[in-house]
Amino acid sequence: MVLGDTAAPFGSTLLVSLSCPKHLPIMGHTLRQGTSVLTFFRLLVLAGLLCFIAGRQVTKGVREVVTLSCEYNISVNELDRARVYWQKDKQMVLSIVAGTVKVWDEYKNRTILDIPNKLSLVILTLRLSDRGTYTCVVQQPEKGMFKLQHLSSVTLSLTADFLTPSITDLGNISTDTKRILCSTSGGFPKPHLSWLEDGKEINTDYPAVSQDPQTELFTVSSELHFNMTSNHSFQCLVKYGNTEVSETFTWQKRKQHCPRDPPWRI
Repeated sequence: MVLGDTAAPFGSTLLVSLSCPKHLPIMGHTLRQGTSVLTFFRLLVLAGLLCFIAGRQVTKGVREVVTLSCEYNISVNELDRARVYWQKDKQMVLSIVAGTVKVWDEYKNRTILDIPNKLSLVILTLRLSDRGTYTCVVQQPEKGMFKLQHLSSVTLSLTADFLTPSITDLGNISTDTKRILCSTSGGFPKPHLSWLEDGKEINTDYPAVSQDPQTELFTVSSELHFNMTSNHSFQCLVKYGNTEVSETFTWQKRKQHCPRDPPWRI
């Protein structure tokens, strides 16, 4: 079943494609001559409602717990006859058919359906792969068919916090030049690392950024070379999404000691 259908036969598999229409025709319907104003108005209202429900967004961190509401109350008696589907994008997550709950493999042992709380989908120990748009579909039986009763959608965004950057002294390149390394890991989304001095960005080589293919988490590092004959206070700043972490490195130039005349010199 796709958006625009009103019913599905018993035993059919449901996958819903939810999108916000930008122009007419609406939801797969072509406005034909003779279509009543009331029908046309209903289509407009439904299209606007779908745009509204598709706009819900939730942001969580990796390894946290999220509750995604279907925004639909249903009694136990109704649930025995109804069908409830939760899917992410176009992949099934969980379903209730004839009162039996089925959870798909990727979500087993970490997904719960909170029925009293508006059929909310609860996902434990979130992974970056869980991000996406979740759609809840409720169908009720009518004349041998399952008719669409309720449809809602919510987009889940995920972040992972980078560790506080570590600044390591890599030694001297020459008598007057030192190099230091700033690095951090374990974060998401893709970071931007910059070096600052007195609030101004310093031109350095592009930072090295890598991503773990399994966890999708990022690691970033950058070297800075500076003149040791002056005092410095450098800030290593890492920005990712709307969040940032930083660390400061301070360098004090060595004081030059002038030899003092021996006390016996005349």
